[in-house]
Amino acid sequence: MLNKAYVACGVAVLLSACGGAQNLDPNGLTSAGSSLYKAATLSDSDIASLANESCKSSDAESTIAPANSAYSKRLTKVMKGFGDMTLNGQKINYKVYMTKDVNAWAMGNGCVRVYSGLMDMMNDDELRGVIGHEMGHVALGHSKKAMQTAYAVSAARTAAGAASPGVAALSNSQLGDITEKFINAQFSQTQESAADDYSFDLLKQKSMNQKGLVTAFQKLAQLDGGKSSMMSSHPSSSSRAQHIQDRIAKGS
Repeated sequence: MLNKAYVACGVAVLLSACGGAQNLDPNGLTSAGSSLYKAATLSDSDIASLANESCKSSDAESTIAPANSAYSKRLTKVMKGFGDMTLNGQKINYKVYMTKDVNAWAMGNGCVRVYSGLMDMMNDDELRGVIGHEMGHVALGHSKKAMQTAYAVSAARTAAGAASPGVAALSNSQLGDITEKFINAQFSQTQESAADDYSFDLLKQKSMNQKGLVTAFQKLAQLDGGKSSMMSSHPSSSSRAQHIQDRIAKGS
């Protein structure tokens, strides 16, 4: 169980890292701590509702490939490899964002978004490896924590936040801020490695080519000297490629 005093202290550290703690008065910090406490106690249904609204917000701000486009048809073919699996019990809803950015992400409501820039540089097996990795963050609970953090930081920066957990009290600007923070969230080394292994195991379970995960990392390693924000830079993409290659060699 969370201690409110500990959470209030935690938000001070969090905001300090963002360069904003020095601008908060005691009343604002208390409010921020309360917002972080609410975020940390969001239920799974709250997270699903927040993910629904965040995904809608992101879709509204993005150019989505038409269903009859080559990108959408290709993603449909790629996703068929996963069969009828669900994500946290939610039916997977996937779309392509038309942008040169190299990215993909998934949310706890089954929302999966893949950027055309990523599709342009990856073959189908590599895309499945990356998508499996992003779905791993959801299945392993990492995305829930990222959403809680995005909610807390957005609410804290307004020195108030929603009156109660959920999305009902969030303004459009708050929701947009939460969505942006979630999409740009950086996962820990442990979380990244766990998502890598989840993708490997999922590909193996679905009888798909695990080698695609290796070559996907190798391609990502070439972006910005291996420091691309896509799938983080710690551990490095090259070392992660080697880890998957070692698992393939061991047959495990």
